[in-house]
Amino acid sequence: MELLFFAIAFVCGFSVYQLKLPPLIGFLMAGFILNLLGHQTTELLTSLADLGVTLLLFSIGLKLKVSNLIKPQVWAPATLHIVVCTAFFTSLLMLLGYISLPLFTELSLTSAMLVGFAFSFSSTVFAVKVLEERGEMATLHGKISIGILVMQDIFAVAFLAISTGKIPNMWALVLLVSLFALKPVMFWVLNRSKHGELLPLFGFFFALVIGYHAFEYAGLKGDLGALIIGMMFAPHKKASELSKSLLNLKDIMLVGFFLNIGLNANISTNAFLIALLLVIVLPIKVSLYYTFTNLFGLRARTSLLSAFTLSNYSEFGLIVCAVAASSGAITSDWLAVVAIAVSLTFVIASPLNKRANELFVKLEPFLLKFESCKRLEEELPVNLTDTQIVIFGMGRIGTGAYETIEASNAGIIAGIDIKPEVVERHVKRGRRVLLADATDPDFWQRVNHSNVEMVMLAMPKHMQNIYALEQLNASGFSGQVTAIANYPDQQKELEEMGVDYTYNFYLEAGSGFAEHVKQKLFS
Repeated sequence: MELLFFAIAFVCGFSVYQLKLPPLIGFLMAGFILNLLGHQTTELLTSLADLGVTLLLFSIGLKLKVSNLIKPQVWAPATLHIVVCTAFFTSLLMLLGYISLPLFTELSLTSAMLVGFAFSFSSTVFAVKVLEERGEMATLHGKISIGILVMQDIFAVAFLAISTGKIPNMWALVLLVSLFALKPVMFWVLNRSKHGELLPLFGFFFALVIGYHAFEYAGLKGDLGALIIGMMFAPHKKASELSKSLLNLKDIMLVGFFLNIGLNANISTNAFLIALLLVIVLPIKVSLYYTFTNLFGLRARTSLLSAFTLSNYSEFGLIVCAVAASSGAITSDWLAVVAIAVSLTFVIASPLNKRANELFVKLEPFLLKFESCKRLEEELPVNLTDTQIVIFGMGRIGTGAYETIEASNAGIIAGIDIKPEVVERHVKRGRRVLLADATDPDFWQRVNHSNVEMVMLAMPKHMQNIYALEQLNASGFSGQVTAIANYPDQQKELEEMGVDYTYNFYLEAGSGFAEHVKQKLFS
């Protein structure tokens, strides 16, 4: 039966992808189609879905630093939003109950607050998928979004612990002390796991055994355990490689998660209409995200992209409502309402995020009127005076290009990257590398590139290079542009957009290696 589910998920995901929409919309559609055909979820599918979410939280932890959570622009908007949003939805639900709409009349103030609390969350799974597909996990708005979601997860875990009466037992303190005491040993094991099949197995072991099940045994939330274990490994130099080794496995298992949402929905006319009503008021929730992040020094674009990333209802809302339903606080009909609302917002938010930069350009004149006068260090203007060549993306390829050019033409090149830790590392080594986002339309308005003769697009994600190229063309740049690509079809797309020369990383890496060997042999 699971094979049938995944086969239909593939057909729906493939069909949706041909329309240039994210495949996850197709996976949700597959779940609803199977539901309408009379199918129900299975124990194996539920286990795969839970495993996918656990690995997702572990992967988030690998990229998350505690220092990001304690920043005012993260914890303050997250706290304000969950309080104000819960109050808004509680008031709306009570008002609709007052005018005697079905399902709303059965809600007391307490149960309305529980449902309002559930609708205040945004989806971690959706946000991470969107940010990963666009290569924006390391951007400022990506970090802000993930930080807010982690804060929401902490609120949700606290609620679940209180509502279920599940409190940490005597082993909780022992577990936490042991983890920090054994951290050097854990790092040693990661180092010795090298690069092969042991690496993803290492991730499975620490995410599921040391993370999920050990925390559950200690009376703590297992998903929170996977997140914490991931955060412990975040400072390690192999954290990024470990995350990449789990990427495909995690994505396959998350297909089960999206299928489960559709399969578990108890679809009825009333549930659908109420879910549709709650989707209509979603812009209010999104505008609250924008307002609160903007209050703490973020630029209009950063606030807008963060708000778009969080423009949905959450799978955590389903969990909160399930707990409330099990205690009799609400009826099971509300589970269907939340499931349908979550699914609909995923469908809406996917194309919205795909066109986020384009929408910002249209809304910019209006949004700038309300932009905060303060500027965070990460969003200060970029100076490219006396720079003739600019490299966007200072990974392995960008760094290699920088070193080669700098060796023969010192002082004419600058590198740009979106990751503060990458920039800091390059600066310590004496390279001129600046912190900026090449996909940010504001960046191209704030920077003077009149002396720049060549731009090299060396960012790891193809769509990042596409977005940057669009902004570069719109800014009136007349110099040469080169870009990297992984596949011939990506090269063709870049060349059709005006790139003078493309470098296929996979095809030409071998040629470069041969050229290097030839020089060594015959020099």
